[in-house]
Amino acid sequence: MTRTRSDGTATATVPAARPADPPAGQPPAVPSPAVPSPAVPSPAVAPTTADPQSAAAPPAAQAPALTVRGVRIRDEVNDREIVHGVSFELRPGRAVGIVGESGSGKTLTCRAILGILPAHFAVSAGSIEIAGRDIAGLTTPQWTDLRGSTISAVFQDPASYLNPSLKVGVQIAEVIQVKSGLRRRAARRRALELLTAVHLRDPELVYDQYTFELSGGMLQRVLIATAIAADPQVLIADEATTALDVTVQAEILDLLADLRERNGLALVVVSHDLAVVAQVCDEVLVMREGEVVEHGPTADVLYHPRHEYTRLLIAEHEQYGLDRYLADSDSTTDPDPDPDPEADPHAGIGPVAGEQRKELDDVR
Repeated sequence: MTRTRSDGTATATVPAARPADPPAGQPPAVPSPAVPSPAVPSPAVAPTTADPQSAAAPPAAQAPALTVRGVRIRDEVNDREIVHGVSFELRPGRAVGIVGESGSGKTLTCRAILGILPAHFAVSAGSIEIAGRDIAGLTTPQWTDLRGSTISAVFQDPASYLNPSLKVGVQIAEVIQVKSGLRRRAARRRALELLTAVHLRDPELVYDQYTFELSGGMLQRVLIATAIAADPQVLIADEATTALDVTVQAEILDLLADLRERNGLALVVVSHDLAVVAQVCDEVLVMREGEVVEHGPTADVLYHPRHEYTRLLIAEHEQYGLDRYLADSDSTTDPDPDPDPEADPHAGIGPVAGEQRKELDDVR
């Protein structure tokens, strides 16, 4: 019986199955040698069914793309501290806004994250991690590798960051060639894809244009395309919409939100405009004189501000914003013929603004 099969392995398995024949174990024993081979993938399928459960958890447990812990920045010439202990954490696909008046330390904080602090300024305490990597002690070549490919930035006045003597498309393609190692034709194709991604109407035409041939909004889109050319994990937008008119500003904000949703880009949005932060960001840091006076989810900070400076910012925005103008316009169309001289002068500018105005009047 053992010589009836040519395969030695098969003959070894047959006698092993035959002794079990008397107890009627023969039927299950014979298929078992053939089943194991298809049965092997089945355990591989089992983990995949369990993996979705573990894959559902990572979104909340994703490693931070950027971590800033207690960062302090010092002016070494004047021997004084400019930024006092800024801390926040940013995960992929999330956006944090930093708001405050000029000189509050917003831009210095971002420059510290990028490793481009001005001369005589230095991080005196705290730590900064980009994609889990502590930037303290990075060499110049290491910074060159990190910038653009892991973290990038878009600043105000894009024309200052683009070369006026080169076509804008060539500048984007150069970044792609250096960071991604693509050849010239492939880099050009990728640059055209990026110009399309930032919603420029005629990418082919824009590619061959110079900076002086483009509007401010178009230049900002080109700069954003350059910043995301190497697929960074973090993008810092420092007053990126300040010099733009309202309609173009809205388009740029929509573009940033779209990039965030499609690519999982982590955004740091620096602005003095609360409306910009409210539209894009998940959480907000309010800075004043180098210190974070309030930090929390955007809705909590805007609707339930705790610090008096935050309340003042919201009050000023409500007082001079379009909503106030429209409210005033509606009231003038149907004026009160007999106004009450005892009426609250702070009524109509919102609950937060009204309370803040009263506080300011009391102080004055």
